[in-house]
Amino acid sequence: MAVGGKEAALPGWWRQIVSSQRREASRILAELMETRGIMPLLMKARNGQSWDAAEKAQLLAHLRRMAHLSPYLIALLLPGSVLFLPIYAWWLDRRRLRRGD
Repeated sequence: MAVGGKEAALPGWWRQIVSSQRREASRILAELMETRGIMPLLMKARNGQSWDAAEKAQLLAHLRRMAHLSPYLIALLLPGSVLFLPIYAWWLDRRRLRRGD
């Protein structure tokens, strides 16, 4: 984020926010890179060809991968989504299920 050691001067909570944002951004990018092969598969049906069993399984894997990303993308694309980030963080917090909140 900052250049020249300024990041070390930031408060600890801010560094934690920045590092978690970077981690999630890299995770989302990695997942999106995994779905690169979906377009040729989708165009195969559009061009009148049929999918074999392996291609259907691959297409389902791509769709599942994108379904796991959809809450992230929806929250980022909606107008005013920044206002919903605390609610979104609560919803994503898996620990609350164990605590019973």
